[in-house]
Formats: sequence, structure tokens, C-alpha cells
Amino acid sequence: MKMSRRARRMERHHKRSKSTPGFNLVSLMDIFTILVFFLLVNAGEGEVLPSTRSVELPESVSEQKPRQNIVVMVTDSDILVQGDRVARVGDIATDKGLTIDALKTALEQQNRHRLIRTASAAEPAPEVTIMGNKAIPYRLLKRVMATCTEAGFGRISLAVLQKPAQES
Repeated sequence: MKMSRRARRMERHHKRSKSTPGFNLVSLMDIFTILVFFLLVNAGEGEVLPSTRSVELPESVSEQKPRQNIVVMVTDSDILVQGDRVARVGDIATDKGLTIDALKTALEQQNRHRLIRTASAAEPAPEVTIMGNKAIPYRLLKRVMATCTEAGFGRISLAVLQKPAQES
């Protein structure tokens, strides 16, 4: 059977619109490149402090984010500087001094390494962050803080877990 002119025109039109459109790869590559740069820039916003199961941090409504600096971790049994054990809590309890000599030595050594790396820049006061278990005695925390001050660290921060502020 012979097709009319209108039927042939409609058939051509439908064949034309059935073809699959090609992807514009340039636009896709641009989008993925922007996505990669976005993820790289925002990757540094994560947690700065090391995590450990032996330290249960207290909660606070602190607004400041931790900065990258030297971390002193006080667990139930050990005192660690940047992950290396420098003293045992049991040995410190028998010592009657105000400062902890092994901790002071380790902090001074860390401070020397920091000064060597950043000798050209204007030096801000060295900082230390203390990650202490919430169950440690205040007397021990006070001795650790006094030792940090004796070792030359001008700013001491206490690591806490941020909890939402209560609305009143």
C-alpha cells in the first residue's frame, strides 16, 4: 500500500527524534573537576585530634575548633606525647614534685623540632592540647598543665567533645 506524503513526512520526523542524543563530555569533565577541587579544599575541615578508645573526653559547649599542635594524651595508665608514651600514671602518683620531668623533657624536645621547622616565620606562642580522660583526678591534670607551662608552652587547650548548647 502506498503511503501518503503526510505519512512519509511524519515517519521521517519520528525517525529523526528517535536517535539517542550524545553526551557532552566536556561539561561532564568540568563538573567532575569542580567536584574534585571542592572535596580537596574541604578535606582539611575534619577532626584534628587523634582518636583513641582509652580516652573518654568530657563534653562542653565550646565553639572553637581545635588547631593543629602538640597533643598530650592522659589515659588511666599512661601519659603520651604525640602518641609516644613518656610516663606511667602510677609512677607519677608516687612522685611528689609539681612537674613531671619525663613529660617536660618530651615537650621541650617537641618544641625544639617545631622551632627548627618554622624558624623563618614570626613565632606565635607555642600551643599544646591536652586530651585527658574525664575520670582522671584534677591533681594529675593540674600537674600536667604546670609541666606544659614549665616546658615553655604559652597556650594550653583542653580537648572536649562538643555538645549542642541548651536553649533557654
